[in-house]
Amino acid sequence: MDSSTVLQLVYMTFILAAKISAPMLLTALVIGLLVSLFQAVTQLSDSTLGFLPKMVAVLLVMWISWPWVMQEMIAYTSNIFQMMERVPK
Repeated sequence: MDSSTVLQLVYMTFILAAKISAPMLLTALVIGLLVSLFQAVTQLSDSTLGFLPKMVAVLLVMWISWPWVMQEMIAYTSNIFQMMERVPK
């Protein structure tokens, strides 16, 4: 296995990790911003108030996006196996 193949695998892995984690991270970012804005307007300083809505929203997005995540992982794994077949022995 040459260095260009290894670099391609690392690049594909990082891209896949970013694609899969983006919906959950963006959801947590938006919900956290909205809860912080709500806390600033109402002057509530309870730290647990921000945790529960983020957790529920992220779990909901994770549940909704699960088929897409699995499809991406299967395509990635299939691509790796195809690359392994092309590697000279």
